[in-house]
Amino acid sequence: METPLMRGSAMRIIADLHIHSKYSRATSRDMDVATLARWVRRKGVNLLGTGDFTHPTYFAELSHHLQPAEDGLYVLKAGEQSVRFMLTVEIANVYVQAGRQRRIHTLVFAPSFEVVRRINGRLSRMGKLSSDGRPMFGFPASDLAKLVLDISPDCFVVPAHAWTPWYSVFGANSGFDSIEECYGESARQIHAIETGLSSDPAMNWRWSALDRVALISNSDAHSPSRIAREANVFECEMSYRAVLDAVRTNDPTRFLFTIEFFPEEGKYHYDGHRSCGVLFSPAQTRRAAEICPVCGKRVTVGVMNRVESLADRPEGYVRGRAIPGKHLVPLQEIIAEALGVGVETGGVEREYQRVTHEGGSELAILLDCPITELARFCPPKILEGIRRAREGRLSITPGYDGVYGVVKIFGEDTETRNPAAEQLALI
Repeated sequence: METPLMRGSAMRIIADLHIHSKYSRATSRDMDVATLARWVRRKGVNLLGTGDFTHPTYFAELSHHLQPAEDGLYVLKAGEQSVRFMLTVEIANVYVQAGRQRRIHTLVFAPSFEVVRRINGRLSRMGKLSSDGRPMFGFPASDLAKLVLDISPDCFVVPAHAWTPWYSVFGANSGFDSIEECYGESARQIHAIETGLSSDPAMNWRWSALDRVALISNSDAHSPSRIAREANVFECEMSYRAVLDAVRTNDPTRFLFTIEFFPEEGKYHYDGHRSCGVLFSPAQTRRAAEICPVCGKRVTVGVMNRVESLADRPEGYVRGRAIPGKHLVPLQEIIAEALGVGVETGGVEREYQRVTHEGGSELAILLDCPITELARFCPPKILEGIRRAREGRLSITPGYDGVYGVVKIFGEDTETRNPAAEQLALI
């Protein structure tokens, strides 16, 4: 069957390659491919990871609902067919190495259902795949990477949310100080890391050890409304190999930019103790010797602190051939603040649906539509919120210890938050 996208030609691709299905813990029941396809069109995404391909029930659903499209990608057999799917999963490894417990999350991208069947067959002998959409194993992350890449060298292995304190390759509490230390001999076949919500490309440029890898961004969505809060923008052929080759080569002519949270909004950007209400900058944490002044226990060391501990370059450094990041505030958050109500309220949902219908998609509104065009259908305060978010004129109380940061677009204390804008202008 001929699909709506032209084969073999370059096109703009907005890809969110890390999500979860309804079979993962604490995940919306709406996270199935048919519902997701409708949502991502509203978001402006045209390539979505399936997530959770190791879960037996979800794998059966994927096999039933999807059919081959372009090389290595899939499309719904019935329903919304403008969206392509890539077979993806996040896998957890919890084990002891060098006398410390390690908790590492890794993304795996696969080129076909046949390869996925082989991966699932091997993993099913090593643990219970039906226990969660994100399965957990007791063997090292290096063994996982080797297993996957031995099955097919066309698979792509990426450390997930690489800086998160508790579950990542560089996490302060359970990670490592290098990709090689974590993934062993397979490290040379790891060509990208996922920066996560609490860091952005500019933070990662400060560590020269990461110069050889691409920096990708994804939503890690557990509900449809969270899709594309972070994503990747390409200009290439719509195919598995073309997209991942653009990442592998870190080619700025094909991998154009990432869509980013303001990293301060991530829930592990700064240090602190949620239960004690203690929020520390890295400098404050150092002065306190990492001890919470309320309870006397060690604070949770966040992403900014961890980046600074490994960085060998000053803040503001821009690496060569850098893929820039564009920082956005989700449209629902802008609408909610403009209306003075909560993000989850019916009024926000109704206005969100109306403006995305008029503007084509959320990302078109946030990234592309001229302000003069937005003024045709956006109320003045929402329009001003979009303008301020584009300009970085906002204030953020940083997230810490599992608490999301709080963005304020309107108010006397808002000022330009300029995430390496001067450096990006030089690229």
